[in-house]
Amino acid sequence: MRWIDTLEAAAADKLPEPVHRYFRQGAAGGVSAGEAVESWSAYRFRPRVLNDVSAVSAATTVLGTPVDGPVLVAPSTMHRMADPDGEVAMANGVAAAHSIVGISSNAGTTFADVGATGAPWWLQIYIVRNRSITERMLDAAVAGGSRAVVLTVDTPVVGRKEDTGETVWDLVRPGQLLANLPDGEWTDDDLAKADDLGPDAIGWLAERTGLPVVVKGVLRGDDAKRCADAGAAGVIVSNHGGRQLDGSVATAQALPEVAEALAGTRTEVYVDGGIRRGEHILAALSLGARAVFVGRPALWALTVGGAAGVTRLLADLGAEFEHCLRLVGCPRPDDLTPDLVTTRSMDPL
Repeated sequence: MRWIDTLEAAAADKLPEPVHRYFRQGAAGGVSAGEAVESWSAYRFRPRVLNDVSAVSAATTVLGTPVDGPVLVAPSTMHRMADPDGEVAMANGVAAAHSIVGISSNAGTTFADVGATGAPWWLQIYIVRNRSITERMLDAAVAGGSRAVVLTVDTPVVGRKEDTGETVWDLVRPGQLLANLPDGEWTDDDLAKADDLGPDAIGWLAERTGLPVVVKGVLRGDDAKRCADAGAAGVIVSNHGGRQLDGSVATAQALPEVAEALAGTRTEVYVDGGIRRGEHILAALSLGARAVFVGRPALWALTVGGAAGVTRLLADLGAEFEHCLRLVGCPRPDDLTPDLVTTRSMDPL
């Protein structure tokens, strides 16, 4: 069995049950969360042959940052539940793998401490109703060395979770969340997600920070084009790990439409959700993604192996992807094209 495939069960043995449930659960009936992996496995490949693959490299760039492979760590919360060093451990693991990590605005670690690891990192931000709180978080992230701002746009309200009994919120202790919340007295209404956002939020974030803005939570080509037209440097095809609107289309199905809508633009395309194998990465990049993000697997790896576990996860997936490049007849990620992929029913893409 692959080491990656053992991680969730091993993490379950180490985590309190409500924490493990929080990491793995989807919204409502769990339909979107449950079909994510299988949606990638539905693709089939049409490899090229008689191509020189004696020298293969998975290295690429993401918004100009060199990475050893196109596998990045998605922003997520509750890192200190997985490892006492939280986001610092995650960032150290990512730095050793020469990748990029997304850091949640709900992080339990200061942005300054994340920046001190030397890992390239991007701030994931929810714009909240009290814009001054968001502004001060943005300023702290810039000071901490964030290289981009990831605007999550699929969360005007938090998706419904059908929990019973004890939940993760009963276990959270001071210092495990919101380490970058500015000093002051804030109400729950101040911290509620803004539900009045439009494309102009992209320009506002870029102007406030001077950083490229990546929009996370895009599942439609027309929305992707609106983001690009508003100045987005990148979009992440994401359904929030199936944690928002249950029944949302799988990212594996949404990616081709988004990539086609942004073809010929300078806006980079990324995708998350259900990426578990080198073959999944191969499909994603062939269909137009620049890189993929992994979320839950990184949390499992952090729980089981700390920073070293995160490094191994990224290295293992990168090695699988490099192996796939050889077999599909493409020495570099930039050589991948949509004609390498069909659906299981053999419909052309």
